[in-house]
Amino acid sequence: MFLITVTMILNTGIIITFLLYFAFMLGIGVYYFSKSKDLSDYILGGRTLNGWVTALSAQASDMSGWLLLGLPGTAYLSGLEAGWIALGLLVGTYLNWKFVAKKFRQYTEKTGDSITIPDYLENRFRDNSKILRILSATFILFFFLIYTASGFVAGATLFETVFGLAYTKALLIGAVLVISYTFLGGFLAVCWTDFFQGILMFFAIIIVPIVAVVSIGGVSETINEINNIDRNLLRIMVNASGEKVTFIGVVSLLAWGLGYFGQPHILVRFMGIRSADEIKKSRMIAMIWVSISLVAAVLVGIIGRVYFGEMLANPETIFMQLVNALFHPLVAGILLAAILAAVMSTADSQLLVTASAISEDFYKVLFRKNASDKELVWVSRATVIGVAIIAFLLALNPDNTVMGLVSYAWAGFGATFGPVIILSLYWKRMNKQGAFAGLVVGGISTILWKLSGSPLYEIVPGFIFATVAVVVVSLLFKEPDIEITDEFDTI
Repeated sequence: MFLITVTMILNTGIIITFLLYFAFMLGIGVYYFSKSKDLSDYILGGRTLNGWVTALSAQASDMSGWLLLGLPGTAYLSGLEAGWIALGLLVGTYLNWKFVAKKFRQYTEKTGDSITIPDYLENRFRDNSKILRILSATFILFFFLIYTASGFVAGATLFETVFGLAYTKALLIGAVLVISYTFLGGFLAVCWTDFFQGILMFFAIIIVPIVAVVSIGGVSETINEINNIDRNLLRIMVNASGEKVTFIGVVSLLAWGLGYFGQPHILVRFMGIRSADEIKKSRMIAMIWVSISLVAAVLVGIIGRVYFGEMLANPETIFMQLVNALFHPLVAGILLAAILAAVMSTADSQLLVTASAISEDFYKVLFRKNASDKELVWVSRATVIGVAIIAFLLALNPDNTVMGLVSYAWAGFGATFGPVIILSLYWKRMNKQGAFAGLVVGGISTILWKLSGSPLYEIVPGFIFATVAVVVVSLLFKEPDIEITDEFDTI
């Protein structure tokens, strides 16, 4: 079965590599513990990120364990059909960096130095009722619980497969690792660990398919073997059952790209860069990283199907199985640490954004309006633990898949926040009533469409309905005050 057995626990090479890697991550958390003097430092790092850290931390937190588990697993089953997802994500990444990043960085600073997305929406539309802040924070909490659970599932899959641990024990270990340095260091610790994790993920996802192709006998031999197993694996318009991919199928896969405009853990990176002028450099770095990584992830799945020649019980472990089969334990330990890096880079970001929503947008607004920054920092740290516990409980179901959980949360954020963020940056006529309608319609329609069981990915109707809601409701109510439109013009 080519599975890594319990005897791998005795493999000191992999164990030592994991311990050293985590010690390094924890060290970064400890280092930034003393530097988080106020809430802005803990939540946004005082807007001091350089271009390289912004780019790699954004992409690492974006892709998560999905890049090394979910996407290769999908390609393992469906072949090049998974390329539609990669293409949608590639286009979405570029458009987000090109049209949202710089203006969002400028606008969040201009609107009262906003440090969270709910904070930005309240300040952007001068919503003294606090409804926009509380509503957006509620959706962030709901969808991030699902998203963080996906990260924990990915970590559990790693420890379960590599060390032969029981699922619950593997889940607990992964959760504790992520919580520890996020609790300590906040935004800067998360971004700098994501920077190093992004580098590790990048090289790991490139090296594995190259070595696999060489071991099979070269490119030509690999293609021949793929055709012998299933010729449809190399046909982008045919699905795993040999049927032609439908129009709805293509739209659903490409629509993953729509999700970028509403992902809080990505948008917060744009807010944290030290200067809007560095966005262009960050965009170039991010596009190179994501282009190569997505192609390599699809290749891992397809080539892995050839290498093993039989169906794995869990296709999402294909990257791990290839690493174990192809590399010396010391090298394997480094490459497998890339999965841990992918899991940690996203889960930590999600925990931090959720913590900011609880401390800044719930606790301070509803309970302690005069709370000090020190108090809010510790409320954020407590929230990291509380949210992680709930996400852990959600992830306890061993039937959960990384792809399934990620796709739901991704659609939720994309439809709920994407249209609202884009229109808030580019449409002067938008008002707070329109923003409220967009959030409600986007979030609710995503949930209901998911429950309907429709083959169309829920982000598509959710994004469309939310956009229409923002426009129609904004036009039904009076234009924004002159103060708001003047501020818009300065941006």
